Amino acid sequence: MKTMLNRLTVLLVSCALSALFSSAAGLLEGLYCGKESCYDVLQVDKDVTAAEIRRAYRHLALEYHPDKNKAEGSRERFQLISTAYEILKDEEERANYDYMLENPEQVYRHYYHYYRRRVTPQVDIRVVVGVAISVISLVQYLGWWHSYNTAISAALRMPRYRGKAKELAVEKGLLKEGQRRKGLSREEIKNEEETVLRRIVEENLNILGGYSKPVLWDVLWFKIVFSPYYLLRYLYWYGRWVWLFTLRGQSYGTEEVVYLTRRQLGLSITQWESLEEVKRLELVDRKLWEESNWTEYKEEREEERKTALLDNSKYKKYKRYMKSTGQKRVTANS
Repeated sequence: MKTMLNRLTVLLVSCALSALFSSAAGLLEGLYCGKESCYDVLQVDKDVTAAEIRRAYRHLALEYHPDKNKAEGSRERFQLISTAYEILKDEEERANYDYMLENPEQVYRHYYHYYRRRVTPQVDIRVVVGVAISVISLVQYLGWWHSYNTAISAALRMPRYRGKAKELAVEKGLLKEGQRRKGLSREEIKNEEETVLRRIVEENLNILGGYSKPVLWDVLWFKIVFSPYYLLRYLYWYGRWVWLFTLRGQSYGTEEVVYLTRRQLGLSITQWESLEEVKRLELVDRKLWEESNWTEYKEEREEERKTALLDNSKYKKYKRYMKSTGQKRVTANS
């Protein structure tokens, strides 16, 4: 008997809660249309189509528009009609609203989904990615130009390059030594000379590596757009390598030995091109991709490092300090 009373109590409480939620119809203050159903606001059924929602909205908007309806509360009603239309015309928003009506007990979920959609920027992810790539490409290009201009300016300050550029400018008749042109100040003549010498250096100095002249198709945007081409080119290169050198055992050509040397040293194309031509030829001639040559090269580099360390003035000072004071230090044993 007691068990039956307990079950009856639980049933009554459940019915009361169900009635409470049903009376509110799952409507929450501050969400969507508030305590009024968006469907009731537009005077349509829940299974209404998108076209019928548009028709109902146009009809009610004309009826309650503040310019035509001067009755008290018409402006607030018009705003509520507009809110209901904005919610029901969007498929995702309508689905969230219908879920709230069917599951009124999940209060926190409804608040989360409602405000997440309004706080989160409604921006197409493709636009975000496109803008990010464009910014990166612009920074790349401007940075390369800065490095290139730095290299040209540094070359102009070096007597060897500046003297050679001046000789070429005189030979081409771009500069006339010992003659001052009328109507130009000393500063203007100097600026004109710098412009001519800079152009000569740019035309004749082969700057490679990280300071080479920028080209537009090296930026990230072009790399992404032409990535299928780069992929096909790599597959062709790899297949050719396997066929010629792995399967047929042919001797390596100039391009191949450069690649093997660069890979063995762990250098990128830019880093490799920044080396002096004599240094590059020396490294290629040593065939560093062969194990014995590579071991010998590493031992030589280690010896060079040690020699450079011994010749370093700071290291010598440290050695002298340790020699003169190292024996006098107080230890735990003393």
